[in-house]
Amino acid sequence: MSIGFVNSQNKYSTWELYNHSGPGLKQTGWLNTKTSKETNKSSFWSIGCETLDRDYADFNKYKNYVEELGVKRARLQSGWAKCETKKGVYDFKWLDEHVYGLAQQEIDPWISLSYGNSIYGSDIRLGTQIFTDSKSMEAWLRYVEATVNRYKNVVKEWEVWNEPNGQKSNTPEVYAALLIKTSEVIKKVQPDAKILGFALAGIPLKWTEEVFEILKKNNKVELVDYLTYHPYNRNPDDSYETVEKLETLAHSYNPNIKLFQGENGSPSQLEYTHALANYPWTEISQAKWFMRRMAGDRVRNIPSSIFTMVDLHYPNMLQSFGLLRANLLNDIIYKRPSYYGVQHMASFFDDSVIAIGELQYDSNSYRKLTVAGFKKDNKSVLLAWYKDRIPDDELKWDIITLSIKGETFIDPVYVEIITGKVYEIAKSDWEINGENTLFKNIPMWDSPVMIAERQEVDFRTH
Repeated sequence: MSIGFVNSQNKYSTWELYNHSGPGLKQTGWLNTKTSKETNKSSFWSIGCETLDRDYADFNKYKNYVEELGVKRARLQSGWAKCETKKGVYDFKWLDEHVYGLAQQEIDPWISLSYGNSIYGSDIRLGTQIFTDSKSMEAWLRYVEATVNRYKNVVKEWEVWNEPNGQKSNTPEVYAALLIKTSEVIKKVQPDAKILGFALAGIPLKWTEEVFEILKKNNKVELVDYLTYHPYNRNPDDSYETVEKLETLAHSYNPNIKLFQGENGSPSQLEYTHALANYPWTEISQAKWFMRRMAGDRVRNIPSSIFTMVDLHYPNMLQSFGLLRANLLNDIIYKRPSYYGVQHMASFFDDSVIAIGELQYDSNSYRKLTVAGFKKDNKSVLLAWYKDRIPDDELKWDIITLSIKGETFIDPVYVEIITGKVYEIAKSDWEINGENTLFKNIPMWDSPVMIAERQEVDFRTH
């Protein structure tokens, strides 16, 4: 199915509702977007291409849409059971398609070495028990060595297991042993490799601390370069208090460890299982959710991976987390609004944009805001949104006053990130007060809007 045909179907999707809504300002253009080949080298954005090891999606059916997003990283899962169906014999042909297919698009694949292998008596599913017997461990380490050897010229980042704390039998002792042994094999084959450890389901501080204690006792803390975590919250802004505690905990063991939000997303409909289930999500609230997670991570300089590229066909359901809507045959039906939002965020907020942290503000709004500050070419950029509730599915804005402390503008424009629409801000609706800027009659809602200098916003007028 061609990209053009898919776009022609958008009139049947929520994207059409987004395109026929707006904040009530005069539109002056649309953000330009960049493909992965056109984007400046960015260390921040990753897209989830998970579960291909279990055939829950078809990479070749969505491959071309990844480059169009403009991200520079993509997460894969290695699939021991799919690579080694006969003991000691490895077939990487299926994984070659994914690793090299991404690399051809100038997207850096990073691989989660995850799950067991039935020929050694272990399970391939999410939440599986980590093997502890010597024969399975030895077979696993041989497989890891073969995988790293094969892809070491392309893959620089390796994650050890996925959500190990999701299974009670995976105690800190069990996971720490796997992490140490696996990391040492990776480093032996690829000394400059980056190790992504933990891959936490949620943010379990006590479990994480116990793993760190074992690493410390064995003088192995330095093995871990990134601590990855998956903070599924209905309100994405609710996670950051605990994220700060996680960072403090990690830095108490090694100040050089960096956080990496390694998997996070939202359904686009009511689901009965998996993360964020039993809540009436829509494609409208999903898009807002993604923008708030990306903006919250970006202002904190946390690399962020979007889950997921496409709806995944699990054995018990067709999951609706995808930026692309798919059917039961893994065909792509259309791009959801969240796809376009991620595309706009990735295109603008590359490494040329510097995060300066949350800004102080005054507002007449009764709702709590996040105002995130950035610099581009030393000029002010801000993202602002309501943070106090779960993203809703309404396409409406409040009109508020917003005074930004310590930031001034010369010729600001207003950008709605999901649609990429660029709007004029009337000269009568903003003014400089010393080192502060007051915006009057500014539209605000529960998804990030951007205010930036016109000359810094690459947009088209047709």
